[in-house]
Amino acid sequence: MGLWNWLMGSAREQAGPATPASISPRTSYQDAGGGLVITTPQQLEEALRTGHVSSSGVAVNPQSAMQVAAVYACVRIISGAVATLPLHIKRRVDDKTRLDASDDPLWTLLRRKPNRWQKPAQFRRMLTAHLLLRGNAYAMKVKSVRGHIQELIPLHPDRVTCKQLDDLSLIYSYTRKDGRTVTLKQDEVFHLVGLTLDGVNGVSVITYARETIGLSLAGEQHGGAVFRQGARVSGALTHPGKLGKEGVENLRDSLEAFRAAGENEGKALILEEGMKYEPMSMTAVDAQWIESRKFSRGDIAMFFGVPPHMLGDTEKTTSWGTGIEQQSIGFVTYTLEDYLTTWEEAITADLVPANDNDLFARFNRAALVRGDMKTRWGAYVQGLQWGVLCPDDVRALEDMNPRPDGKGGQFYPPPNTAGGEKPADDDTEGRNEPAKAA
Repeated sequence: MGLWNWLMGSAREQAGPATPASISPRTSYQDAGGGLVITTPQQLEEALRTGHVSSSGVAVNPQSAMQVAAVYACVRIISGAVATLPLHIKRRVDDKTRLDASDDPLWTLLRRKPNRWQKPAQFRRMLTAHLLLRGNAYAMKVKSVRGHIQELIPLHPDRVTCKQLDDLSLIYSYTRKDGRTVTLKQDEVFHLVGLTLDGVNGVSVITYARETIGLSLAGEQHGGAVFRQGARVSGALTHPGKLGKEGVENLRDSLEAFRAAGENEGKALILEEGMKYEPMSMTAVDAQWIESRKFSRGDIAMFFGVPPHMLGDTEKTTSWGTGIEQQSIGFVTYTLEDYLTTWEEAITADLVPANDNDLFARFNRAALVRGDMKTRWGAYVQGLQWGVLCPDDVRALEDMNPRPDGKGGQFYPPPNTAGGEKPADDDTEGRNEPAKAA
């Protein structure tokens, strides 16, 4: 806890004497809002000149990007899947045996309480969202005197800089909300890295999808202005004669009263003095605007690797394989597996002691079919039939207790295959052979 006490020194000096339990790392060290801390004129100039402005003139950053429905949906789907999948801490006993390491402190850290205020799923969802939007996710390791990791304090990636030293080790600089910089060594940080071009820092999807997201934001702003200002009319009124100023005002007031609160939606409009109503259809510009929004949604889904049907776009469900089912399988195989592997390898590399080669983390991929009862139970039947699972294994996967008769641990013999041994009581051999001559 020496490192934590040193980092929290200034907070204690300002707040006065306090017990360790009264110090909240979220309020005194971690700034929930994140963001970029500007401390020098050069940083201010860079932010003002370049910033995150797209060609459409809309500023695009992780916060504004989340206002786009497609971006929010992609982040929610991927981070939610990583957060809800069961994460097991296993210990390798021998080449064929793996056991749950529930007695290890790492199991408690990742399965029960990663820090003083977050739940395990909340912690994983937050860091996965950071990984999706920034390409990196960081958490500071708080260790005990014996070197056991007691807490993982998430650090906002906008305020962390990772550099590689001449000896190839990594060093992290974290800017606190008071402007002070804290330097952390490589063994003090839990680091998730996404797609990387230099092997040290992950690249942000928002950086490369800025123009697409900016176009989507600009389209939404345009649509909001159209509805707010009523720039597009649905029809026009024509008068055979000429209306005076007073007549125009009376007509406008009566029309606004007719349309007020939508209570007269679908009712007939009664016109006087020979006036006619001519409806106007959607213009080509309106149609192109709607089509551009669909195009942006598809591009954003492609950047994140999420099938369009998971974002509500079901117009092209058969463009991959045999339809939605194959798209879902592709999402698990080519997108979600990438993030699950990133988490597993980061846990093994950053959290497992270097001298422990038998401890590892593993997500339970089988839980992905939890909502598909037919597929799930079909897999159970196959496992029972081929002797891979016993009844108690299936009951455990379904959160059920073992069979009360004690026979749930029995494995059924697999069906006979080519080269398999025949039962001992098989007396069919020679039954159809002709009798030998005496």
